[in-house]
Order: sequence, then structure tokens, then C-alpha cells
Amino acid sequence: MLFVNINNLLLNALIVDDELDICYLLSGILRQRNFRTAFVTNLSDAANAIKNDPPAVLFLDNHLPDGRGIDIIQSTKKKYPNMKIIMITAHDSMEDRRRAYQEGVDFFIAKPFTQSLITAAIEQIA
Repeated sequence: MLFVNINNLLLNALIVDDELDICYLLSGILRQRNFRTAFVTNLSDAANAIKNDPPAVLFLDNHLPDGRGIDIIQSTKKKYPNMKIIMITAHDSMEDRRRAYQEGVDFFIAKPFTQSLITAAIEQIA
């Protein structure tokens, strides 16, 4: 399993979502799964956070104040090919799903989501 906690090291997860309640909810779920979490609320801050401390998993909202998350998937995957990207969005359309997977997203989750869906996504990309 990819996300094995080796030597008690915590894996990094970055959450990019402009809804703070989503950031707190995901952080809580991920901490139960031995992730060290951080969150930002826009793409500009996400770019800085990824550059400074590339996460193992990126939870990426699609509609953010400064752009669309879907537009950074391909460039992020190119720079960090081992990073797993899980798109989370309230704006779920077949076109967005298709494009997200074409750009290289590892998993796509529509809001609202459940703890079991987040856990299943993590296990599936492992």
C-alpha cells in the first residue's frame, strides 16, 4: 500500500478549497489516517505551498476565487509526477469529470462527500 506510515512519519496532504468548513472537515478525516494536513483557499497560495513542501496528496477544489483547479492539474502532475490529486467540487458535470481525468487527476469527488468516500478515494489511489 502506497500510503503506509513508515517509521511513524506522517504523509503530507494539502487541501485547496475556499470553504473553510471543507478544509477543517477534510483535515480531521485525513489526520485520522495519519496525514499531516495544511490548507489554503486559493490557487496562488496553493502554488506556493506545493513549491515549499510538495504534498503526497493534493485535495483540489475546482472553483476557487482566483481560477479553476482543473487548470493546474496537468502542470502540477508534470512537476510532481508522484503526487496524487483528488478533485473535490460542488460543480459536478460530466465534462468537468472527463477533463479532470484527461488532465491527470487521480480521483474525482462531488460535494457533499462522506468520510467513507474520502477514505475509499485514498485507498483507491494508494
